[in-house]
Amino acid sequence: MIKRFCIFYFLVLVFIFGCSPVIHTSSEAAEGFDLSEYETFAFYETDASRSGIGAGYNTQVDYIKEEIAKQLEQRGLRRTTDNPDLLVNLGIVVRDTTQTRETNILTDPPFYVGQRRYTWKSEDVVVRRYKAGTISVHLVDHERNELVWQGAAEGAVEKKTEEVREQIQKGMEKLFKEIDQ
Repeated sequence: MIKRFCIFYFLVLVFIFGCSPVIHTSSEAAEGFDLSEYETFAFYETDASRSGIGAGYNTQVDYIKEEIAKQLEQRGLRRTTDNPDLLVNLGIVVRDTTQTRETNILTDPPFYVGQRRYTWKSEDVVVRRYKAGTISVHLVDHERNELVWQGAAEGAVEKKTEEVREQIQKGMEKLFKEIDQ
């Protein structure tokens, strides 16, 4: 009985953690970059006017800005609209992606062979379709107009709005930890 419970518990944990999306991050700083040298920041104006943009896009951009502002404020910067030290530029790309797998004669055998000249060939089979997103963050020294730090976070985009917000929070936390290193 205990063994069955342990196996069930293990499978539940694998399912919960196996379904959570993975967020990949990368960053690069200019030589001599030190965030503590800056006191204020502001965002570049965003312009999203293409026809393929969904209704929730602006809301999600606001979530991203809120989370970036939170991360920068935790590191001692203050948001301002009057001559900021740093400007934050955002790049957001969301694309439809298809995950496939290749068929195998051992796992996907033919069910019926009706003629002698039958040949079997490997094919790509669609496993799932999803949206993949990348958020690029560029910190620009306003006075010199130079890029001083850039980072990107990418992963599969959640379908539910509340899950997207949580995913943005986790992604920005992970990305901005790289600025501290």
